Amino acid sequence: MKRTKMDTRYMATLAMFCGVLLVLGISGIGFIPLPVIKATTMHIPVILGAILLGPSAGGVLGCLFGLCSVWANTTAPGLLSFAFSPFMTTEGLPGIAKSLWIAVGCRICLGIAAGWLWKLFRKVLKQDYLALPVTAALSSVLHTLLVMGSIYVLLAQQYAEAKNVAITAVFGLVMGTVTASGIPEAIIAAVVVTVVGKALLHLMARMKKH
Repeated sequence: MKRTKMDTRYMATLAMFCGVLLVLGISGIGFIPLPVIKATTMHIPVILGAILLGPSAGGVLGCLFGLCSVWANTTAPGLLSFAFSPFMTTEGLPGIAKSLWIAVGCRICLGIAAGWLWKLFRKVLKQDYLALPVTAALSSVLHTLLVMGSIYVLLAQQYAEAKNVAITAVFGLVMGTVTASGIPEAIIAAVVVTVVGKALLHLMARMKKH
């Protein structure tokens, strides 16, 4: 009976986070248009879900994040939408595979990594108030590096053409985007995950006692 209650709570909590991601993704609130790329707040529910429910749930939420990214970049395309939407690529099947990896694969990795980083830092640091912001910030930075690194490795030529610059300038532009969007995203994630995560962890601990 206790196991059934735990499974029900797990599924209900996972469904709640999925709902939050869908609202953010479909409404467009989760994607903030910048001159080159869409910054995001959708990594925050993914990280929170991974912390509360584990790496597997983080992977599921990351996948949903990625699918929302495909939707956003297909319905409201920007300069780099070809990197996130298989429907916007001009490279055929190879381009579709690259876009799906960047949009979905990298986000699945974010969720899984966040779950394992939480387990690690909670054990090492032994304080939730320390483990939460560290996990959130590192997960966010890892996400930015995975996405932008994949764009640089897989789509450098297309990136250069989209920006109308020499391919030798792509690395500097990618690093500029990492700094401009990645650092603010990491700071916001650290703050929100610490505040909300602590409250949710306390609530789930109380629920397990009943």
